Amino acid sequence: MRVFGRKSESADPAEAIAAFWTWWDQSRPQIDAGVEAEDPEALFELIGPAVTALHPSLVWEIAPGRMAVNALVVSASNDPELRPFAHRWALAAPPADAMWEFHPSRQANPQAADLTVDVGGREFGLDRLVVALRVPPGAPRVDVTAFHPIFPDVDDDTRTEAAFLALDWLLGEDEVARWVGEIVAAEFEPIDALPAIHLPAVVADVAEGFAEEQWALLEGTTATGGRLTAAARYPLRPVDFPLFDQHIAVTLPYREADGDGLPAGASLDALRDFEERLTERLAALGSAVLTAHLTADRSRVLHVYADPAAAVPPVVEEAAAEWKEGQARVDVAEDPSWSAVAAFLT
Repeated sequence: MRVFGRKSESADPAEAIAAFWTWWDQSRPQIDAGVEAEDPEALFELIGPAVTALHPSLVWEIAPGRMAVNALVVSASNDPELRPFAHRWALAAPPADAMWEFHPSRQANPQAADLTVDVGGREFGLDRLVVALRVPPGAPRVDVTAFHPIFPDVDDDTRTEAAFLALDWLLGEDEVARWVGEIVAAEFEPIDALPAIHLPAVVADVAEGFAEEQWALLEGTTATGGRLTAAARYPLRPVDFPLFDQHIAVTLPYREADGDGLPAGASLDALRDFEERLTERLAALGSAVLTAHLTADRSRVLHVYADPAAAVPPVVEEAAAEWKEGQARVDVAEDPSWSAVAAFLT
């Protein structure tokens, strides 16, 4: 275990991931023995320090596999800053075998209705969990109020943790991030509650309405009171592109504008043409996506997110160099939580 001595959070993620899988290969006989002996304490002592060395905020668990007997899950626990790290960890994993498979998030469990765990000293089973569901009109989410008979007897944090765990079992952690909005763990049973096992079907119905790419058009004002327009993918969620944590902003000044400083005439056509050509180039790469653009005061900013391993900035810079209405600028930064487009996230 010396390879997993105390590390700082600034350690190279690629090196930490490589070290983990080296350790896994070396420790596999002891891990398999711990599983066979059904010895959770031994497994905790083996795997816990290794995951902590990856990053102290990652969480892990051993769950039933989809194809293999067991699944090792190392999850960011819905932390958008850590999600790309967890997915890169999974991509670097060895091929799954009969005994082990690997996931960067909790997977939906087909036997969720039969699962029971200890929560605050009480038995928590999904067979007694009920939910009240609200789907805001036109929104890509389901708001959930969950109730279980043990909830009146446990504290708020325990109730909330149990509700999140149950939703992960039912839907899978990433699907919860995609489609579940507000989550309330209630002390009293909602009047319109239904068995929680029906939640996946409701989510599937909502998701069907957003199967094709959509864009939302928005208007607002700048800090100086000028008119502003924006367009963004809808829904827009980092979980859909977990490896795209590099933000590339392309700023395009334009010549022709109306009285509000918004593009007009040939400049509007040029902006549309640029966006189309850039989108085509990004699609050809398969490692980047145009998420939104914002226009005001004779300037448009396009927000691209990319996998930093794919060398996307040179492609974007080449496209920007073709802009003829002023000096285009390309700025590149790390942004795993997509903070640059936070106003458009759904």
